[in-house]
Amino acid sequence: MADRNITIRQARTNNLDGLNLVVPRNQLVVFVGRSGSGKSSLVFDTIAAEAGFQLNETFPPFARNRLPKWARPEVEHIDGLTPVIVIDQRRIGGNARSTVGTITDAWTYLRLLFSRLSEPHVGESNRFSFNDPTGMCPTCHGLGEVVVSAVERFLDLDKSLAGGAIRLPGFGNGGYWYTQYADIGTFDVDTPLRDWTASELEALLYGGQAAADLGHKPPKDYEGVVERFERIYLRTADNLSERKQDAIRKFTKSGTCPDCAGDRLNEAARTATVDGNTIGQLARLEITELLDVVRQIDTRIVGPVVAALTARLEAMVTIGLGYLALSRATTTLSGGESQRIKTVKHLGSSLTEMTYVVDEPTVGLHPTDVDSMVKLLEQLRDSGNTVLVVEHDPAVMRHADQVVEVGPGAGAEGGRLVFQGAFAELGGSGTPTGKALARQRAMKVTNRRENGKLTVTDAERNNLQKVTVGFPTGVMTVLTGVAGSGKSSLAQELVEQQQAIVIDQKPVSANRRSTPITYTGIAPAIRRLFARLNQVPAALFSANSDGACPECKGLGVFYTDLAFMEGQEVVCETCQGRRFTPEVLAHTVNGHSIADVEELTIDETITELPDARISRALQQLAAVGLGYLRLGQSLNTLSGGECQRVKIAKELREAGEPTTYVLDEPTTGLHLDDIDTLLEVLDSLVEHGHTVVVVEHNLDVIRQADWLIDLGPGPGRHGGTVLFEGRPADYGGHSTPTSLALAGAGRATAVRRGALTGRV
Repeated sequence: MADRNITIRQARTNNLDGLNLVVPRNQLVVFVGRSGSGKSSLVFDTIAAEAGFQLNETFPPFARNRLPKWARPEVEHIDGLTPVIVIDQRRIGGNARSTVGTITDAWTYLRLLFSRLSEPHVGESNRFSFNDPTGMCPTCHGLGEVVVSAVERFLDLDKSLAGGAIRLPGFGNGGYWYTQYADIGTFDVDTPLRDWTASELEALLYGGQAAADLGHKPPKDYEGVVERFERIYLRTADNLSERKQDAIRKFTKSGTCPDCAGDRLNEAARTATVDGNTIGQLARLEITELLDVVRQIDTRIVGPVVAALTARLEAMVTIGLGYLALSRATTTLSGGESQRIKTVKHLGSSLTEMTYVVDEPTVGLHPTDVDSMVKLLEQLRDSGNTVLVVEHDPAVMRHADQVVEVGPGAGAEGGRLVFQGAFAELGGSGTPTGKALARQRAMKVTNRRENGKLTVTDAERNNLQKVTVGFPTGVMTVLTGVAGSGKSSLAQELVEQQQAIVIDQKPVSANRRSTPITYTGIAPAIRRLFARLNQVPAALFSANSDGACPECKGLGVFYTDLAFMEGQEVVCETCQGRRFTPEVLAHTVNGHSIADVEELTIDETITELPDARISRALQQLAAVGLGYLRLGQSLNTLSGGECQRVKIAKELREAGEPTTYVLDEPTTGLHLDDIDTLLEVLDSLVEHGHTVVVVEHNLDVIRQADWLIDLGPGPGRHGGTVLFEGRPADYGGHSTPTSLALAGAGRATAVRRGALTGRV
């Protein structure tokens, strides 16, 4: 029926090429396609954006200004939409007060339980909230940790005051605070601090009686280095500048609160018990263990609370997060863990006819854990909702009611509907995804020789059980294991113990003006090229200089602040948003004006603009599979996987000495076809003499590793040990999840082999 479909006509958002599509509602629909093909433009920037915009329009202006902003998509017609909920991979907030318990509401149920049953009785549930003044520990204000000065990092004892012995910013020779110590006649500025007496060092750092006892007493208003640092950096309520935040990171350390021992609560709340357990003890248990404890509570007056808490904990176990504890800070969760937590939040909702848009829900999941995620997606669908999933994993495609492929290529080569139908039909469709499903990458036979070894010794971070392991140098090592097995913890130990460089998926830039042009620094070369070929000054081709539109000053838009209503951005009528004067736009290179250049893709620019400097700067971005990005595209619109590849390109361009690189799940956001490009890039890093360590679950990447380290056997306290070290080809005959997956018994490999038939 027409009213049970989402109908889209002539969608042109980003690279969508007048795409027409009818998406069935109340089904699980998986969208696939190569990286940059336009699937996210269709699902997120068209369907979700229009649904979000229309819903926001139902609110009054004052409220609308405080809701998430949705840009209306370029689409001729769209109907059949329902309210949308986006479950993306962004990590859950950076708030230090946010925990797994608070973000899932499990903590709300747990403190309600304690407010009714605790001995001694403490009071209402807010008395067990570390975010409420009546419940929080007064020492750490509910954070569980205190920040103190790392005094041992303040001084370089081998230097004198004049030589820069005080490492703190602003305290060295020539710094703002330097004269407060060097010019008061109390300290010898030319003698290394190592030769000072203990009393002199005490006076320098802490002042007080030690300073008063010196022969040359400092002024009455003298502040020791520690006191002044803490006053400037730790006792200010203002928003701290990036410089101050950097100083705090370098010269402070956090430790468990001495009063609450990390429980975050005041004495009354943290000592009350239910069945002999304090709320802090229960919060530190793994969720699987906590679930067993909660199920034993058989008191009728709290029956509904126990039922609600049990359901929430069971959902987290089902989704593969049973190894977490409610006390775990959300700031420490991976992108995949954050996404699964968000999914759990919606499982208890009684809302129906919603549209859930989910971005790569299998990110961070071992092949053997994928089924649990699929069950949750099916549960959302079976509750009467539409579930639209952007995904590359064949295991998710196989469970879809319908698969939609956008492509066939990336950028201008994509944006079209190339397949819509059942998964069983996809293998024979001849599309990029169909062809990729029919292939299976063989195990690497010839492994590169290592030229040394980096050893991580006695690692005990998080759940690691005193792990000692060697990472061979000059080759590619894959570090794998089920979610929560300790992979990231071991990678962090490698970074700290061996000074490895992390290439992660964090944004390349938070500035929306940062583009491939600014990132690669080719703007001057582009201006010079236009100037040389048109025999005019280069300044004409700068939007901040002579050639800028005089009306908008080269911005292309005018912005008007409308107070409580949403601000209005209007395209400049004089230049039509092209930022330059007509005289400047008349000058072209290969038929492209300076304003046209930002619309060129990286691949197009390499061939269209005849300049070796420009080509060299862009070549590495093209090599990592980002040739479809447009030169004017804001880097803050890139996905996590794209950001990571931008960083890889930078290392390929700049790295000199042999370096150890640690990459966190680089296949995120990659189509099955694009994994070949990634492997070529990683091989290129190794061929340049570097060592590459990849934290990854993808079986194709594991098969192409020179060395494999598998952690497990399970998550949390059930993991943290090394199950295997060696060549992937030798990892047969074991009963571990990774070995079974590689051998074909795991779900992921079985799905690949059964892709053409649609069954496993």
